[in-house]
Amino acid sequence: MLLFIPAVLGFTTFSPHEVSGITAVEVFFSSLSGVLAYRNSNLILKPLVLYMGISVLTGSVIGGAGSSYLSEDAVNIVYGVLAVLAAIMMFIPKKGLDDQPIEEITFTKWVASIVAFLVGLAAGIVGAGGAFILVPIMLVILKIPTRVTIATSLAITLLSSVGSASGKIFTGQVPYMPALVMITASILAVMIMGSAIKIWIDIF
Repeated sequence: MLLFIPAVLGFTTFSPHEVSGITAVEVFFSSLSGVLAYRNSNLILKPLVLYMGISVLTGSVIGGAGSSYLSEDAVNIVYGVLAVLAAIMMFIPKKGLDDQPIEEITFTKWVASIVAFLVGLAAGIVGAGGAFILVPIMLVILKIPTRVTIATSLAITLLSSVGSASGKIFTGQVPYMPALVMITASILAVMIMGSAIKIWIDIF
């Protein structure tokens, strides 16, 4: 949207590197808002945050800093591949695990760590926190219940965004005024959606 809509409306266009920088900073604040909204929900699987969080943070730092050496086409290709993989996994049937208590949830630690590092690396390049690919991975590969996935992915995405945003800022890829506008809008959206999801969880 940031690549094409400003150009269509006649405003200043952003390069893929600038878009990835804006997105990285915006994702940090939106995921932080989401984590704060879920902090008392008992839906954040802390061991999974530990294993995936450390790996995704490491990968995102490398990807965020290294993205300045990639061409704009390469950044676009990485984002496209991630989007296609996420779309494919969302159509894979999931077994009914949504009634499983959080205390009984298990996962394969080395698989979680490896996929998180790869997601962090790619997410750092494109500036996204990686939630759009982390969620299907957690649902399909790690078999985490949906409600726990939603809350836990926000915490992991927060750590990922720390690395990618730092890399983008230190390499001068963030235009600050557009980023400020995006941050404000995303925080408002998270507050609205967080309330809606809590109502949904209470009902169902």
